[in-house]
Amino acid sequence: MTSYKAINLNKHHVTGPITPDFFQAVQLEKPVVKEGELLVKQDHMSLDPAMFGWMNADTGSYIPPVELGTVMRSFGIGEVIESNHPDFNQGDRVTGMMGWQELYLSNGEGLDKVDAPLPDADVLSLFALPGLTATQGLFNVGQPKAGETLVVTGAAGSVGSIVGQLAKADGLNVIGIVGSDEKADWIVNELGFDGAINYKSDDLDAQLATLAPKGIDLFFENTGGPIQHHIYNRMNEHGRIIVCGLIADYEAGEPQAAPSWSNIIKKRLRVEGFVMTDHFQNAPALLEKFAPYVVQGKIKHRSHVLEGLESAMTGLNLFTTGENKGKLIVRL
Repeated sequence: MTSYKAINLNKHHVTGPITPDFFQAVQLEKPVVKEGELLVKQDHMSLDPAMFGWMNADTGSYIPPVELGTVMRSFGIGEVIESNHPDFNQGDRVTGMMGWQELYLSNGEGLDKVDAPLPDADVLSLFALPGLTATQGLFNVGQPKAGETLVVTGAAGSVGSIVGQLAKADGLNVIGIVGSDEKADWIVNELGFDGAINYKSDDLDAQLATLAPKGIDLFFENTGGPIQHHIYNRMNEHGRIIVCGLIADYEAGEPQAAPSWSNIIKKRLRVEGFVMTDHFQNAPALLEKFAPYVVQGKIKHRSHVLEGLESAMTGLNLFTTGENKGKLIVRL
């Protein structure tokens, strides 16, 4: 390989679907690996809802936006093909923020070796961002207790499905909010959730009342949307709301109005937003907490794999249409 393909961000996203003209595919020369550097051939890369924010021009977000004319940001896994770095050898499997490109030149910062004997797609689906995010959000932010009721939105997604299974394994009553009857069937009959609601169906409040007759103690929010108000209004005293994502707002020009703060006072609720970039330094401890659930067979998953680097250009729209089934991944 004397050259490789990369995809740059061509314009910022404000509202509406993602179209190929947001990006520009470029052919680049294979870089020279200098002392202290290594070159990775990326095999799979992750598509995540956070990318909608990274494509925005908002400089006040938790992470700077991707600069126009530079490689689109993403997390991926690959193999070291050349190394002049003392800590990495040719043949090592590594993960990190490598971007939408076939090759990634690095000084080693931000790369982690992968020792788990799992396929690349499984590593990205479990032990990369989804598992880390679910573990940090549920346990460290939510602080669940056995017997409590958890509602998680985006429950068939990569993070939500893990959150629900972790909570169920620890003795909580778990209700998942999804966007189709197929996903509702999957999280109940395959993942073991106690109940599911298709947010596109009718009588959402009545369905919540039936599934959570004693109210809701934890709300793990991934999506936003109208059902957010129904869940919020059924929170119990001293409930905790973990805000991880608001995908329903990502295509909207104006964010939806939030629920009234009155319940926060009356119910003494705790509402906390978090992003995984604040907690990467704790990744080893989070994986140590998460791994036993996987080893014991308590975590199931499915991956939705797209083929070819260019498929990422429109693949992000699967998040907003709800057509993705499991962790969304691009195989290069």
